Amino acid sequence: MNEDSRRLVAFLTGLGVDKVDHTNRTFLAHLVGVYRLMEAQGCAPEVCLAGMFHSIYGTELFQRFALPLERRPEVRALIGERAERLAYLNCALDRAAHDRSLEGTAEPDRFHDRFTGKESRLSKEDFDDLCRVHLYDWLEQVPHSNLGWGYRREAYLRMAQRLGNPALAAYERTFAQESVAVDQSGPSASGAA
Repeated sequence: MNEDSRRLVAFLTGLGVDKVDHTNRTFLAHLVGVYRLMEAQGCAPEVCLAGMFHSIYGTELFQRFALPLERRPEVRALIGERAERLAYLNCALDRAAHDRSLEGTAEPDRFHDRFTGKESRLSKEDFDDLCRVHLYDWLEQVPHSNLGWGYRREAYLRMAQRLGNPALAAYERTFAQESVAVDQSGPSASGAA
């Protein structure tokens, strides 16, 4: 981990995310895991940073930690404007609306902000990078989540297909673990970020 990464981890630790449970480990471990997965997948640096902060303001499902939106400028100064915007978009994501956009039952690249209730159209680059953050977040945690392997599986597959390789290969590698996980003892703690 380089100096910048250590600085980000120190910021997150200062917020107490290392004390928050998330899928049988800490929220901090999950955030760092998403960052590392995205980095290994060759994602752009600002997209990896968005991955590390992907649920900083809470998400539809993960509410054990949510930094107030008033602190967005602080996060923006820390990780950069585009990374913070992508992290915000992931937090504000209305998953059902996102899934409809991926299915083609809604206008392509539409975004419904669950915080403001407003709809907008994202650029293809922003929509794809939002898909990237959202997909890798799930791929990092699905083996530990009690939501199960079937949770929004088709939507995640559509994201991977939209993004092509290496996202599709990562999706296939992750879901190849399903039979092993099903054979192991019982579900784990929830926490889909």
